[in-house]
Parts: sequence; structure tokens; C-alpha cells
Amino acid sequence: MAPRDMVLVGAITGAHGIRGEVKLRSFTADPSAIASYSPLETAAGRKIEITRVRPNKEGFIAILKGVTDRNAAEALRGTELFVPRERLPEPEDDEVYVHDLIGVPVHLADGSLLGEIIDVADYGAGDLIDVKIEGRKDTVLIPYADQYVLAAGEEKVVVDLPEGFLDVEEKRGEEKP
Repeated sequence: MAPRDMVLVGAITGAHGIRGEVKLRSFTADPSAIASYSPLETAAGRKIEITRVRPNKEGFIAILKGVTDRNAAEALRGTELFVPRERLPEPEDDEVYVHDLIGVPVHLADGSLLGEIIDVADYGAGDLIDVKIEGRKDTVLIPYADQYVLAAGEEKVVVDLPEGFLDVEEKRGEEKP
């Protein structure tokens, strides 16, 4: 887990070829901008410097300083890459870094408190806010999309959920062994 002042900007998903190139997935608004934030850091504080990057169908292929063979590249598989928050541009008025949403209270459209964001996940189909609801053992994943999120900021997030959304999530949690 990275410190609060570090923002996740990408991940190494595997090795490419035999010369130490890595497959790189970017989480930046402009995916190709990830190289401009180099050097990046791992959660353990190791510096990762991107010397060259080129697009491919699954993201990017990158050459990293000091990574010269497939074994070294393969050892980095799954490594998350972070950048200090202060090196990122300030978000526009209608934008927020999803990293900044952790710990923010979530309110329903009627103004009532739903819970608190404990994580933001992306399983490939877009960001999901993971909300801990008071009095429930499980958490609720809510798509971070205009359809559900009416307003988002560092003070609070307001969501409009379809009728029965929370009931479905609660039943799903009860089915687990």
C-alpha cells in the first residue's frame, strides 16, 4: 500500500521479448503521459525509470533503466507504479483524482449518509468505488460513472443508486460461505 501522497499511475503486467522490455498499463488520463512522470516508484520505494515507451494493443511496451533481460523484466510483473502527488497537475474543476476519494463520505441523492470510500478498484471495465456502509459486514462496489455519481469532490461524493441496488449487494454478501 502506497502512502497517501503517492498516486498509482500504472502497473507492469509482464515481460515482452528477451531484452528486458516490459508490458506497461497506464492509469493516467492521457495513457502515453506515464513516461513523462518517470522516474516512478514502487510501493516499496524502488525507483523505476522509463527510458522509452511505445504503444501496443494491450497498453505499452517500455524499456526500463537497468532492466536488460527477460528474467529481470519478469520479476517486475504485477509491480504497481506510483508518482508523488505534487508532481501531478491539479485536476480541473469538474475532475478529481480517484486516489483522493479514499476516506471521503458517500451520500445518497436525498442527502443521507451511505458510508465511506475505503478503496477505488478497476477490474478492467472502469473504476468502482468500494463503500463501507455502517452496520454491514460487506462493502458495496458502486461504478464510478455519471449514471451513478452525481457529484464528487474531496469533501463528499453523492450517488444516485437504482432502487434495490443495496438490497442486491446485501443478498450477494449473504450468499458467501
